[in-house]
Amino acid sequence: MLEFASATEAVTILTRRGWDQRAQRTHDGIEGEDLTEAVKVFLIAHLGFLPKELVVVIVSAAPVVELRGGLPLAHFYQMPANQALIFSLLGNFLPIIPLLLLFRPTSRILLRFTWYQRLHAWLHMRTMHRSDVVERYGALGLILFTAIPFPTTGAYTACLAASFFDIRFRYALIAISAGVLISGIAITATLYSLF
Repeated sequence: MLEFASATEAVTILTRRGWDQRAQRTHDGIEGEDLTEAVKVFLIAHLGFLPKELVVVIVSAAPVVELRGGLPLAHFYQMPANQALIFSLLGNFLPIIPLLLLFRPTSRILLRFTWYQRLHAWLHMRTMHRSDVVERYGALGLILFTAIPFPTTGAYTACLAASFFDIRFRYALIAISAGVLISGIAITATLYSLF
């Protein structure tokens, strides 16, 4: 594994070694380890000017990847397990309160528009398809729903499910936060014990 003293040094060395060409070849269809290298090159080249801790927070706050992307990135940056967990959790906790507070009122306003009606219907159908445990157990189901580290079962989808099932803010916040914490601990333990 390559180690660099700074992000600037990483970009300089990787550019000199022709990694931009490797990333372009990967983009053109080469998969496997070259794809992993392309992701690493992208992160170093585009987010390398930021502190690695902030990059982990940003990736963990992003929809879809959440903790499942932030923790492996922290491992790639060779952060200790406890530091990786803290920054990934921080990033994944960031969108919970705004989503719980703003999704319903924003939706009421935007449902006037046809494009948002289609988006809202798609989100509703997709969330309901995955959230039978939330329907059955309410706030406790949100913990299970969020804690299982599968695609589309993270904090974003749990916030939508809480909104669609009218779970009170306080219960939803506690349940989703607990689920994120459980998921983070499980992923960290697995990632740092295996690799």
